Amino acid sequence: MNNQTKGILFALCATLLWSVNFVIASGIKGHIPPVGLAFWRWTIACVVLAPFAIKSTIRNRLEIKKNIRFLALTAVLGITIFNTLIYFAGKTTSAVNLSLIAISIPLFIVAISRIAFKEKVSNTKIIGILTIILGVLILITKGSLQSLLQIKFAIGDLIMLIACLFFASYTILVRLKPKELPSKVFLFSVFVLGVLFLFPFYLWEHLYYKKVIFDSTTIFAATYVGIFASLVSYYLWNEAITLIGTQKTALIYYLIPVFSGVLAYFFLNQNIVLSQIISMGIIIVGLFITNRKKTNSSYSLFKHKKSIIK
Repeated sequence: MNNQTKGILFALCATLLWSVNFVIASGIKGHIPPVGLAFWRWTIACVVLAPFAIKSTIRNRLEIKKNIRFLALTAVLGITIFNTLIYFAGKTTSAVNLSLIAISIPLFIVAISRIAFKEKVSNTKIIGILTIILGVLILITKGSLQSLLQIKFAIGDLIMLIACLFFASYTILVRLKPKELPSKVFLFSVFVLGVLFLFPFYLWEHLYYKKVIFDSTTIFAATYVGIFASLVSYYLWNEAITLIGTQKTALIYYLIPVFSGVLAYFFLNQNIVLSQIISMGIIIVGLFITNRKKTNSSYSLFKHKKSIIK
């Protein structure tokens, strides 16, 4: 199996696992506090990965120390903030909305590249971006022109959009991963740092807001997201970025609404309305327009690693 095929399969599997995560985030509304679920999710991921990564991590401790700021930034964006915001968003919006808004992540990747690194954006890509924006607006406003004119947004939709910005930043940083760090060492380091950053917020939530009740629902949800939607999916996603690049990996991420919509329909009895189908179609059209041609300057930002971590 060549790298292209492996990269596509890895990204597909990661996307499917995350789709289930969106369904869980919507299905356990009110049962598990969001920070508590995020904290135990990544704690479980660390525990499961530790036997496979601890020796290599110790051997590479000097490289970890050398790149600690880069690893900390990656952990904050992709571990501490992104997934916690998903669970906050899941309290007030549906699984289909979560997944549909999540596919705006490639849009943020292009925007960050343009603003921070002056990467050129072709006219074709601009048309694709505008098409994607149109699709997201139709989703948020449920196809109502009156809602669009009044600029009213559900709080969960806005939270998810913010989460997408953070994950886009994480995805860009993954491509900057130090070559000296093996994949499992990089993953374990980011997971551990993410848990450490989450702990103060978990402690506050536990003492002053709501405690995590470890019943069967909590154990099932935390175990799934800890092993499959965290450890396995993040490993597959990171490897896919390495094998086929950020743009092609992002392309496959657009299948999340298809997976999540079907799963939510069967397991949560959530209807898929016409505006959601239309918005999904428009966003996917925008995706194909955006990725129709390769640009010569694609991802030149990855040559500027030192400017980010220093």
